[in-house]
Amino acid sequence: MTDALTKLLGSREWLLADGATGTNLFNMGLESGEPPEFWNIDKPDNIRKLYQGAVDAGSDIFLTNTFGGNASRLKLHKAQSRVHELNRIGAEIAREVADASGRDIVVAGSVGPTGEIFEPMGTLTHSAAVEMFHEQAEGLKAGGADVLWMETISAPQEYKAAAEAAKLAGMPWCGTMSFDTAGRTMMGTTSADMVALVEKLDYPPLAFGANCGVGASDLMRTMLGFVAQGTERPLIAKGNAGIPKFHDGHIHYDGTPALMAEYAVLARDAGVRIIGGCCGTMPEHLRAMREALETRPKGPRPTLETISEALGGFSSASDGTGDDSGAPKRERRGRRG
Repeated sequence: MTDALTKLLGSREWLLADGATGTNLFNMGLESGEPPEFWNIDKPDNIRKLYQGAVDAGSDIFLTNTFGGNASRLKLHKAQSRVHELNRIGAEIAREVADASGRDIVVAGSVGPTGEIFEPMGTLTHSAAVEMFHEQAEGLKAGGADVLWMETISAPQEYKAAAEAAKLAGMPWCGTMSFDTAGRTMMGTTSADMVALVEKLDYPPLAFGANCGVGASDLMRTMLGFVAQGTERPLIAKGNAGIPKFHDGHIHYDGTPALMAEYAVLARDAGVRIIGGCCGTMPEHLRAMREALETRPKGPRPTLETISEALGGFSSASDGTGDDSGAPKRERRGRRG
């Protein structure tokens, strides 16, 4: 039996994923430091609104409100015993929204990092990480998620643990890492490293890629890094809506819907199959992205110069791999849109 995501990928050249979870929930009144996952039970109508916003904007895939729903993160709020419950209900609400949409929509069970550091630098062991991810996966599975979606991972050890947990749960999965440190993840992984990691897994993801990071231009540079490795596995791009700026006591992302539409088209032209947004991406951004993907003809694979001209300069001179041939020179970070 073919899983829902593979079936949808087989019918379309590209799929639109969703946008930000945190940004949307903060706009609904979520307080800083408050676990968003508690709202799955305490404010289910808000979570339904979050999901519905992505669906109404044209998303083919949306993520559950369970990013921090593992025992390690929930322990900070004395809620480590509620992992299964919070994940199950987050997925159940999503399932209801997807099933009522009248079209094929994939419910992706969001699984974020544990927040701990692996041995020998930290105390997290492989077996403990697998156990945490597996517990969360079983809750998402019970709630009706179609696929597990590991995101914002920095450490390759954590990515491997997530793969093992997905296998234990008998769930298909996708996994993205965050390349936010001069083209590398916080733990030093490059785009080339990630491709090698994915291809060596005995239970590989259906699709892989990058999310969050610095901005849309940096994320697109990482996408070209994946493509350069010749991978044939479907790629995922979920870039932030511009760069965060602090004003009036709030974080605001400067990326306009027009900028995100440009990013979406560039991602498609680069060969990315699943395109969405991360921090700062609202339904209005998603609508602009969907319209651009549907109405603008496919163009050639973008160059680094094309990307920087359309989305703004890169945050670092290096993409992290050591191969900077063709990288446009810049004096100051610019942004259009």
